[in-house]
Amino acid sequence: MVWLDNSVTSTRYSIEDIREEVHNLVETGAIDRQQPIYTLCKYIPARDWPAVEWELECNGYLLRDRVIDLLPKEVWLED
Repeated sequence: MVWLDNSVTSTRYSIEDIREEVHNLVETGAIDRQQPIYTLCKYIPARDWPAVEWELECNGYLLRDRVIDLLPKEVWLED
């Protein structure tokens, strides 16, 4: 699924698709992990946002929660 160029859109989004895209946006520096989840609406086509919002809510996420909540747990190794 590609959101940034709007070339591929879908009406069905899985939570895993959303998490993967969030991870990509954080890795590229487009968003910060401490920003609220509603920041994602800037990167998702407006017509698709209701489906994404619904999937987030079905999985227990609120739009005011932080982006970091969607990221996988990080494993820190000793330096």
